[in-house]
Amino acid sequence: MPPLVFLPGAAGSASFWRPVADRLGDLGPVQVLGYPGWGGFSAAPAVKSLDDLYRWVVERLPPGSSHVIAQSMGGILAARLAADRPERVARLVLVATSGGVDVRRLGAAEWREEYRAALPEVPSWFIDDRTDLTDRLSEIRAPTLLLWSDQDPVSPPSVARFLAERIANARIVTVAGGTHAFANERPDEVAAIIRSHLT
Repeated sequence: MPPLVFLPGAAGSASFWRPVADRLGDLGPVQVLGYPGWGGFSAAPAVKSLDDLYRWVVERLPPGSSHVIAQSMGGILAARLAADRPERVARLVLVATSGGVDVRRLGAAEWREEYRAALPEVPSWFIDDRTDLTDRLSEIRAPTLLLWSDQDPVSPPSVARFLAERIANARIVTVAGGTHAFANERPDEVAAIIRSHLT
């Protein structure tokens, strides 16, 4: 079984995925990343943009192919990895993410100012980033699970449908009543769904 790599969202903390990762450790080696400058991790001077963070993540991946499980902002990095380096992604799990598309036109709530107020220490370049991978989603070849909540205003179900229309080998699983952070809040349910996709 390939290693399992977990990428968090904009909280940047490895602790977000730990409850799910602990439940899937029997499937293979687990790597749970946190981001420099977020979640209590020291900043990395070389990371000054989402492009820089992407390169930082790629440098820390296990050798060969991995299953990549990513939430929110991490899903942008994971989608780009699956398009750029398909040989590095065996299976892909995108959870409550934009996937690198403009979610505002798909009915998503504006979150940036509230996020900046709640977490003033996060890098400002993340707040300002407008990465758009729309035209590259069709390059993703890894079997892809789109794991969404039906009650998430930040990434509503319309975003999952948009991604599913553009990623050839994707399917949507919807968790009823979850918040944007449901992957952390409901680890038993989420781990079972991911396990089914990976096995």
